[in-house]
This record gives sequence, structure tokens and C-alpha cells, in this order.
Amino acid sequence: MSGFLFNEIIFGPVKSRRLGNSLGINLLPVHRKFCTFDCIYCECGWTPPEDKSEMTLPSRAAIAEALETRLIQLQAKNNVPDSITFAGNGEPTIHPDFHLIIDDTIKLRKKYFPNCEITVLSNSGMLDKKEVFDALMRVENNVLKLDAGTEETFRLINKPRSGQLTLETIVANLQKFRQKAIIQTLFVRGEVDGVKVDNTTPDEVNLWLGHINRIKPRYVMLYPIERETPVPGLVVVPKEELLAIAEKLNQIRVKYSVY
Repeated sequence: MSGFLFNEIIFGPVKSRRLGNSLGINLLPVHRKFCTFDCIYCECGWTPPEDKSEMTLPSRAAIAEALETRLIQLQAKNNVPDSITFAGNGEPTIHPDFHLIIDDTIKLRKKYFPNCEITVLSNSGMLDKKEVFDALMRVENNVLKLDAGTEETFRLINKPRSGQLTLETIVANLQKFRQKAIIQTLFVRGEVDGVKVDNTTPDEVNLWLGHINRIKPRYVMLYPIERETPVPGLVVVPKEELLAIAEKLNQIRVKYSVY
């Protein structure tokens, strides 16, 4: 499957179960996925090999101009966004000007919709970069991925492009956010290249809970597959199983939402 891609810098607003009326920002190429991970469930499809001829990113100025234009249009229609959300065709923090774009967005939000929150959906893979971490600390909602309890399952599900990035590194970086972190976890079962993958087993869940207890986030989002995936045959984990996992979060006094 080729995957679903956003074909513009600014998209929406769209109605989001998690974020309300959400205006999206795509900092990545409009014709291909660009990401530090290659998750088996990604709605954008597989991450293609890097090709510098295809890696043109929108400039900071173009992003600010497109965002301001859309905010003016929304203001004229009294269409108030609840969230300005960095998502799009891969990992938003990969943009070299991400921290400056966040500053621009904060200024534009204050000018047009001061009560609107800023959200970043991130795979947590770029948190070692100080400018990325500092920029994330300036926004209201950091929705940060943590899909595994073990290193093996992390590599099977998320397939990080860097062999040096480990699950332990991610967890240690997430600890620094404390109440500024919202953890998102997708639970899935299936088979990848002949190898079984399942982050819902008791061992995986218990180790994942240990990571959550270390991080102590604001809350945790648990959800199953919602759209077509690049790996065929992945299992949609039933909501009752997600609720049973969520109940374990109650035991460590961590708030959650199940989708």
C-alpha cells in the first residue's frame, strides 16, 4: 500500500477525537513520507529510502505565511480551532527549523486565536536534540510515542532508522518532560517478516507500565489500529483489552484515555 499523504502544508481543520477542531501543519514533503521511524502500522505507508532530490522541505517563511493565511480565513468564518497540530507525512521534529517554526506558531496563535493550544505528534526519536526538546517544552500538548516494553518489540513495531537509538534512550528522554508529556501507545498484534509481534502480552505490558511509571506523564492515550497499514494482517486489539490494560494505569495513578 502506498499510504495516505497530506498534499499541503496546512490542512483542515478536521474533527479529532483527541484534539477537537484541529488545524494541521505538515512540515514535510507533500509527495512522500519522511520519518526517523518505519512503523508497521503507519497510515502514511513505509518510509522510502532517502533521496535528496525528493527531500525539499517547506521553508520556515512559507510555513508561517501559509499558517497566517489559513488563520485569517478561519477568523473570518468564526471557525475557531481547538488545536494547531503538527502532524503530517512523518516526524515533524525532523525539520531543521522546527524550533523556530514553533516560535512563529506561538506568535501567530497569540495574534489570531489566543485560546487555541499547540500540539505536536512525535515519535520521540529526536528528543536528544536540545533545540527540539526546548521547543516542545514551549507548547501545550506533547503527544509522544511509546509503543513497547522491550527493545526487541520496539524494533519490530517502530523500526527506527538509526541503529543507535534505543528504547532506554527514549524512556530516559521522556522522563525529562514529566507532566508536559502525553504518551500515546498503539497496541497491536501480528507478524512482520515471519516474526510474531505483540505488545499486549503480560510481559510487554508490565515492562511498558514500568516505563510509564518512570516517565510520570500528564496522561496516556491508548488506541488500536484505525486505518490500513503497510503490513497486511495486523490485528485490531479490541477495546475491552485496551480497557483492561488501562485499568493497570489506575494502579500506578496515571490518567488515561482509550480510543
